[in-house]
Amino acid sequence: MEINLVGLAAALATFFGVWLGHVSVRKIERETVNLWKPALIAFALGAGLEVAALLTPSLILSAMGSIVGVTLLWDALEFFRQQKRIKRGHAPANPNNPRHAKILADYPEASTFNWLDRDPRGSAYSPAELASMKAGAK
Repeated sequence: MEINLVGLAAALATFFGVWLGHVSVRKIERETVNLWKPALIAFALGAGLEVAALLTPSLILSAMGSIVGVTLLWDALEFFRQQKRIKRGHAPANPNNPRHAKILADYPEASTFNWLDRDPRGSAYSPAELASMKAGAK
């Protein structure tokens, strides 16, 4: 019996690609003043991995490269979607970043409150509780 490792490789590439993409988009968007630079880098790397996935004879490397490549292409868009979440107050703004300082000044919903930095309790928070948490963080 021959063992097929393509599924395992694809699963690992998906898990680590999505995890790393999520963490890096939040961190890079928070620190970067000009979003087009990291977006262009992510796009170029993603496109490069897609081309490499098409050209490699290895099925495992092709699957992994293709999955990570598509994830990077998606991350290139996520930088701008993350900025929209900051404007709506769904993600924390960094007041030390000039781009975020302008967002905080121009968008009343924008906040430095991190909605992910709270204890989960297994039930939904009421709007009053959410407003209280956000007000307490200012």
